[in-house]
Amino acid sequence: MAAHRMRFSHIRQVPHITWSVKKNIRLDQQKQLIVLLRGIRVDAGLTQRELASRLARDQTFVSKYESGERRLDILELREVCQATGADFVTFIRKLDKDLRTDQS
Repeated sequence: MAAHRMRFSHIRQVPHITWSVKKNIRLDQQKQLIVLLRGIRVDAGLTQRELASRLARDQTFVSKYESGERRLDILELREVCQATGADFVTFIRKLDKDLRTDQS
């Protein structure tokens, strides 16, 4: 039984805790991004289905990134901004400002 306990003695707990904290911070940041994405769609007066149509995608594409099930790459984010009429650079600046404010 002592040998079984020793088998895992080489695993450090601190990196795991640090990773967990970083993951939670990333999740909070992802939530802020989702709020902004949903906001530009709603501000444009679009349903998920209407936005998906503008993007030549299925409605589930919009639903999945708005629920956090799927992430957008930078090019997809740019397309979403264009489809909603939101300025991409302004969107990025707003996201950056919100993330900086949250860190303070």
